[in-house]
Amino acid sequence: QVQMAESGGGLVQAGGSLRLSCAASGRTFSNTAMGWFRQAPGKEREFVAAITWSDGSTYYTDSVKGRFTVSGDNAKNTVYLQMNSLKPEDTAVYYCATATYYSPSYYYANRAAYDYWGQGTQVTVSS
Repeated sequence: QVQMAESGGGLVQAGGSLRLSCAASGRTFSNTAMGWFRQAPGKEREFVAAITWSDGSTYYTDSVKGRFTVSGDNAKNTVYLQMNSLKPEDTAVYYCATATYYSPSYYYANRAAYDYWGQGTQVTVSS
């Protein structure tokens, strides 16, 4: 089993920044990638960003490119999401997740690629 714990959410004004952290613990030796998803009220959970441990490749959904940066420390099983130039439409509960099987790079934008999920952290951006 793998446990995931997010932190760093909060309330910020539009244009501001937040940094989310997520630490995985437990049976983490087979982790292949970690990702961030978000879910706004009344909407489905959507992909935000991911990082693969094999080569450090990063992936982003179009709406956050140039504003968000995903990074991580494989040795510490920790992933970060630096969020800059935040907009009200970024308001959501943000979830981190970890994958334990290798997948084609495009597949890491899919919820099904991930095996363990955190409880989520609220990010609220005021206008």
